[in-house]
Amino acid sequence: MRTRIVETRTIRMNIVEQGDGPLVLLCHGFPESAHAWRHQIRALAAAGFHAVAPDMRGYGQTEAPAAIDAYTVFHLVGDMVALLDALEAPTAIIVGNDWGASVAWQAALMRPDRFRGVVAVSVPMMGQPPVTPTRIFPQTDDAQLYTLYFQEPGVAEAELERDIPQTLRKILFAASGEAGARQAGDQTPNPFGMVSRRDGLLSALPDPGRMPDWLTAADLDSFAKAFVNSGFRGGLNYYRNLDRNWQLQASLAGVTIDIPALFVVGERDTGLSIPGMRDTIDAMPALVPQLTETIVVPGCGHWLPQERPDRLNDAIISFARHI
Repeated sequence: MRTRIVETRTIRMNIVEQGDGPLVLLCHGFPESAHAWRHQIRALAAAGFHAVAPDMRGYGQTEAPAAIDAYTVFHLVGDMVALLDALEAPTAIIVGNDWGASVAWQAALMRPDRFRGVVAVSVPMMGQPPVTPTRIFPQTDDAQLYTLYFQEPGVAEAELERDIPQTLRKILFAASGEAGARQAGDQTPNPFGMVSRRDGLLSALPDPGRMPDWLTAADLDSFAKAFVNSGFRGGLNYYRNLDRNWQLQASLAGVTIDIPALFVVGERDTGLSIPGMRDTIDAMPALVPQLTETIVVPGCGHWLPQERPDRLNDAIISFARHI
């Protein structure tokens, strides 16, 4: 694998890449970096593909615009198209986990001429809700959904940046398969659930004495260095554009994704504790007519590319070879 800076027409991006052949673009989520795809990069290169994982806009060594409204889904998809242009690749298969899955779905929706296949991990394709997302997210006098907690600039940054290694240990462990099973209404500590208005996000999460085997000290250090460099503001700005995305995407309501697609989710993914999420997954074929398969990986949590890399590698490579 090699790392380099690519000047695209939208943004300066840090990428990790390996291999030659058809391009597979790998989009990470929150709070991660290109390092989250280390296992897939090697496997895809060995299978005859050119694997490229960028630090997404606002993360790691990639440029991080100051303006909140510079992080809409249109900017994020635009970055992926611009990266294809900079790499002189006419098309690519796009793969994403967490927020990267949302970017991958929207790239497939907006630019099927440039993305010939999509693999989404953890986050299913969802239709546009009837009102802005922040009006739907639950809240009480004592707590609010994490997406609402992330809305006020500076608040979550102050908490998450106080001790970056601890923040990453807590979030990565609590959303992993080792933290426990996930069912609708589950009360297992969850970084992507309800947040105390008094105590913040991290106080309810355990700080494991030992991280799972899939996350070495060197891996955690790589993530920590990325956030020491960038801070958390860029990643949090993705959430601060949820309502703006809803407004900007009004013209796309009802459009289906008409390229081959694969969805993979861990059996213990935190998203499965959201009421109605399993119904959303079951309803995806109406939005994604060429959905080839939905794979549920036993015992796995939210970080599937890292927790069960061999299973995901096999799924991506098989999909890429048959579309």
